[in-house]
Amino acid sequence: MSSRASPRVAVLLGGPSAEREVSLSSGRECAAALRGEGFEVVEIDAGRDLPARLAEVAPDVVFNGLHGRWGEDGCVQGLLEWLGLPYTHSGVLASALAMDKERTKAAYRAAGLPVAESRLAPAEDVRARHVMEPPYVVKPYNEGSSVGVYLVHEAANGPPQLAADMPEVVMVERFAPGRELTTTVMGDRPLTVTDILTDGWYDYDAKYKPGGSRHEVPANIPADVFDSCLDYALRAHQALGCRGISRTDFRWDEGRGLDGLVLLETNTQPGMTPTSLAPEQAAVSGIPFGAFCRWIVEDASCNR
Repeated sequence: MSSRASPRVAVLLGGPSAEREVSLSSGRECAAALRGEGFEVVEIDAGRDLPARLAEVAPDVVFNGLHGRWGEDGCVQGLLEWLGLPYTHSGVLASALAMDKERTKAAYRAAGLPVAESRLAPAEDVRARHVMEPPYVVKPYNEGSSVGVYLVHEAANGPPQLAADMPEVVMVERFAPGRELTTTVMGDRPLTVTDILTDGWYDYDAKYKPGGSRHEVPANIPADVFDSCLDYALRAHQALGCRGISRTDFRWDEGRGLDGLVLLETNTQPGMTPTSLAPEQAAVSGIPFGAFCRWIVEDASCNR
């Protein structure tokens, strides 16, 4: 930090990804909270002029409120490293690794963590035939927030007709039935477990529209499953090399007990909107939103 009376924080938000609107909401919430904590805050809608904007603003630290490709996959992290600016959340390697769902699973398996069967397949093949026995899920291997996710039911008449803008290679994953659980890790501390309740698939609208989902936090689940979520989330955070906060998502088939718990993915920059899970878990753990954002800024680093 500099010698300014109030450290200057550049909050990056928006950006060019499919999750731009979520990032705008997250960034504005965090910017307001950081102002309330006494920081001098400048909001930057991150585009191609980002290096020039950062040079103009000259921040003491960068709060990365971007989501999706470019902002969450190591690209912006690399730019900030090159500029020598401390920034929040995970570094280049962890960001790139966690954004690639297949490589994330490889890291999980190496750490002894349970995952659902999956494979990468050309989108053309997935449109032409069932490359896996239904039920299964098709999704981009490098997007978040349930962008471009297809659920192929057991009774499906044919393969999914993927949108034309899907990537040439997609992930096909065995559908894991059951409840949607999630755990936030803050540094080396897993916070709690949330049971995400929806009337259907936990898709983009369920995640971000008010009333799209209901959160039971702490989750009312067996102690061994609850404790395993905490343990697995911390181990996933460490296996991927994450820094700051991360959030790991699970599916749990309660009919199979602990054997029914599998990891889906780890988010290195969880949403920070009014309906987001990480701030809610922090609040339940006794950490108000402003203090949560302050901790993230104070944890910022460079050359990681």
